[in-house]
Amino acid sequence: MVDVAPGAGAIGEPMERLEGRAKVTGTAPYAYEHPFDDPLYLHPVLSTVARGRVLSVDTAKAETIEGVRALLTPWNAPRLVDTGDREFAVLQDREVLFRGQFVAAVIADGPEIARQAADLVRVEYEALRHEVDPSSPGREVYRPDAEDAGVEPDTEQGDVEGALAAATVRIDHTYRTPRAYNNPMEPHTTIALWEEETERLTLYDSTQGVHVVRGTVAEVVGLDPERVRVVSPHVGGGFGSKGSAHAHNVLAVLAAKASPGRPVKFALTRRHMFSLVGYRPDTVQRIRMGAEEDGRLGVLVHDVVETSSRAKEYAEMSGACSRTMYAASARRTTHRLAALDVPIPFWMRAPGKAPGMFALETAMDELAYACALDPIELRARNEPERDPQTGLPWSGRHLVECLRRGAERFGWDERDPKPRARREGDWWVGTGVASSMYPRSTMPGSVAEIAHEGQGRYTVSIGAADLGTGTWTALTQIAADALGCGIDRVRLRIGDTDLPPASVAGGSSGISSWGSAVVAAARRLRDEHGGDPAPGARSRAGTPHNPDEERYALYSFGAHFAEVRVNADTGEVRVPRMSGVFSVGRIINPRTARSQLVGGMVMGMSMALHEEGVVDPRFGHVVNGDLAEYHVPVNADVGRVEAEWLEEADPRVNALGAAGVGEIGIVGSAAAVANAAFHATGTRVRELPLTPDRFLS
Repeated sequence: MVDVAPGAGAIGEPMERLEGRAKVTGTAPYAYEHPFDDPLYLHPVLSTVARGRVLSVDTAKAETIEGVRALLTPWNAPRLVDTGDREFAVLQDREVLFRGQFVAAVIADGPEIARQAADLVRVEYEALRHEVDPSSPGREVYRPDAEDAGVEPDTEQGDVEGALAAATVRIDHTYRTPRAYNNPMEPHTTIALWEEETERLTLYDSTQGVHVVRGTVAEVVGLDPERVRVVSPHVGGGFGSKGSAHAHNVLAVLAAKASPGRPVKFALTRRHMFSLVGYRPDTVQRIRMGAEEDGRLGVLVHDVVETSSRAKEYAEMSGACSRTMYAASARRTTHRLAALDVPIPFWMRAPGKAPGMFALETAMDELAYACALDPIELRARNEPERDPQTGLPWSGRHLVECLRRGAERFGWDERDPKPRARREGDWWVGTGVASSMYPRSTMPGSVAEIAHEGQGRYTVSIGAADLGTGTWTALTQIAADALGCGIDRVRLRIGDTDLPPASVAGGSSGISSWGSAVVAAARRLRDEHGGDPAPGARSRAGTPHNPDEERYALYSFGAHFAEVRVNADTGEVRVPRMSGVFSVGRIINPRTARSQLVGGMVMGMSMALHEEGVVDPRFGHVVNGDLAEYHVPVNADVGRVEAEWLEEADPRVNALGAAGVGEIGIVGSAAAVANAAFHATGTRVRELPLTPDRFLS
């Protein structure tokens, strides 16, 4: 719960974060910081082979360290009930599926003691031949399972081969994106407490979905979900990686069951996060386009090969964006996975859309040059009247308006269309554009409860999560608006499974899903208790079903513009200026929304210039698995970044007319930077990141 200043505004007001003061003064409790008397600490031992079996675990030296309370190995770890999901079958057998997997763990009185003892554990392996390089010759690929992928892996419309053969202008190129790793400022952390007498488990966890973690852990451990409580009032970033339970949650539970009655604290190190909490897999994307001389597309083919893990299938589905973006009478998308002996990939901000739109929007830029068209005009000429995939009408597609407005704001008309036409001293200067898109999603299953506490004060309860996106503030604004009261009259409770269920904070669906439940609960409170409810009156309601989801194509769109400078002598790439215009429905809080959009744009710039997980094929580990060598932008790398949006509301997406803004900012951002780098230098780079060597041919 957070304090609210009296007289603060409701929907549409740029309110400061309600929890901001608590965070900057250090009084907002993150998962690891919840106070306990006499806690224990956990530190893991990770596998040093990429594939094999554990033959023995020698704990003799570790056991001599004063303060060590227990050591867990595959031989003595508590047994789990459900081990069908290999990610969660922690210490249940001796099989090693990737380097960096848990093979043992130390429980001790202090974190330093646990870490020292873990370093003394000796593990002997039977190492087997492994494969971790997706580019290795002869690697096998397969079609992902549609149920696991969430959508059909392959789609086809029209005569694709005939349209390619008949096209006047053709594009046929392959685009590559590397592994990218979520690195939120707060690493994944958990405190686990097992009460043996009552058989109750409590987790203080850094998660984007307390109810999601509870469901997974309860199933794996074999507990009734009502006996598992997960608490997460504040989260220090997640970007998708905290959208599910992971192996570390299960290991913490095993440690707690081995130490009943004492809380066990477990914080992953930065290096641990490179093998245990997911990452965006590398992709190889071939795009073929056929168009007339005027740039109108007749055919679009997007074929994708992505890395997955032998331990657990994950499909990034990077080609799905090409099913929706542009008009073409013939279209095909395919997805194939290369299952390797690598850690399990998982969600990273705008999964699928971020790498997929890099490839598609770079290809569109290439088509614009091939047709001697302005890149904005090319996109305008290929606007579909309806969703090409479903044939449904748009709930509101304002891409061209975003492109036109963004061009005016950016000064696009001053641009020389020829590449390598502008040089300032040692720097080639160019500008680029790319489109952005993301679904407007509302997840089912969220429930809000509103209680009247008397004197016009209300308590709003829902098990939502705030991972730094502004949920504390935005939901309070929505509740005040729905209840018709001052925002200082609303007390919000979130981040606890003792509260009504809520969907995960993912897919840019949080505020849409939870806010809809809050509005529905406010309406029910009035219906059941009148306009002036008595103290103690309370009502619950869930996110209502939206029939327009079957009637309309619900998407947000946007336009990215970037100015890039490339050093003529060193190939160094700088981005002094970025601008974005977005169509994202009604904005609940302009201050936090702008923060999300700008953050996404910077993350896209980071994707373009810096981020690349380098895997040593001999040993299977990430060579640059820390923030010293895995590069992300710092203040000196970020120039002027501006984000704005169209003033609109989409009544077909929910009662608020609001869509999410957490992910659309990254989608297309990397392509805008890459397109600008081509315009600056005349060198087309189709593989990220845009390192200096790629411009020094």
